[in-house]
Amino acid sequence: MITVTEATASAGALKRLSDEGVSIWLDDLSRRRIESGGLAGLVATGNVVGVTTNPSIFQAAIGSGEGYEEQLADLAVRGVTVDEAVRMMTTADVRAAADVLRPVYDATGGRDGRVSIEVDPRLAHDTAATVAEARQLAWLVDRPNVMIKIPATKAGLPAITEVIGAGISVNVTLIFSLERYREVMDAYIAGLEQAQAAGLDLSAIHSVASFFVSRVDSEIDKRLTLLGTDEALALKGRAALANARLAYEAYEQVFAGPRWQALGGARANRQRPLWASTGVKDPAYKDTLYVDELVAPGTVNTMPEATLNAVADHGDVQGDTVTGGYAQARADLAAVERLGISYDEVVRQLEDEGVAKFEVAWQDLLDAVTKSLNSKGVDAE
Repeated sequence: MITVTEATASAGALKRLSDEGVSIWLDDLSRRRIESGGLAGLVATGNVVGVTTNPSIFQAAIGSGEGYEEQLADLAVRGVTVDEAVRMMTTADVRAAADVLRPVYDATGGRDGRVSIEVDPRLAHDTAATVAEARQLAWLVDRPNVMIKIPATKAGLPAITEVIGAGISVNVTLIFSLERYREVMDAYIAGLEQAQAAGLDLSAIHSVASFFVSRVDSEIDKRLTLLGTDEALALKGRAALANARLAYEAYEQVFAGPRWQALGGARANRQRPLWASTGVKDPAYKDTLYVDELVAPGTVNTMPEATLNAVADHGDVQGDTVTGGYAQARADLAAVERLGISYDEVVRQLEDEGVAKFEVAWQDLLDAVTKSLNSKGVDAE
């Protein structure tokens, strides 16, 4: 397979995807990628216009230690805590990536050129702590094109409103259900209303709502396989796309409503749907499935590098594959429900697992950094 940096992306599927109104963001970041020029290369030749990170990505990057040795040594000499060390390293990477993406940010009026960093996942159920951390991260990165990632937990919803109300751009993450997605859009609009009341410039505030895709298929397909009937097996690989398409329908409805009209007239930006978890988990499916089948204007697709390369190599972008499929999407989810698989139970489980997975990754990162600091003669706390 060719890679994006080897491909003539301007003539391929990535360019077509961009032309359809889909912003391509890379779901990965490391110091090596930044310092080697690899990120700049993807921006220059691969139609990449943004970057997302999460605790698992930082655990993989910093846990290896590669590229972080000098900063780790300096942090050890200073005797910082492990939490401070991790935040110094992650915000340094995000700040550097934001500088690489700054020309895109300027060229798109702030729409793209964004780099996201997540609040400590251990705070996912603490509203006040999430708000405080979001403010701190925005201050530490100190770049206009940073987005603070806040999970769409019940405690996260009022935090989203407060952070947006303070004029900080937000990437809402770990959205699995249509009900929660509507709550996220409501939280965003409420935040904009607060910002407007405070006299802030609404045009400078941006947000995306990260709607997770492949994990829905992974869980529902597992249950369909256990049922094992022809009807059940025929529904495999359809629930995630159906869920995402209905999310886009909800987006169209909310941002055409009267409450939004007043904000839109004040130059507020719509909160764009972002398709997350777009790497295919089942090898039986085409590796570009969650890109080819989720093409719609005004969306973002954040891809791991393997998916990005696959789309560049053999993606099949044939125009809008979302807005004409709402009736079929409803029928597919209804068929899953008729087989006794509870949609509400699945999405609730996925949210809980998503938060837990990031907590584990964050703890693994803390453990790895603690070991590095201790190896340099410092007792990290």
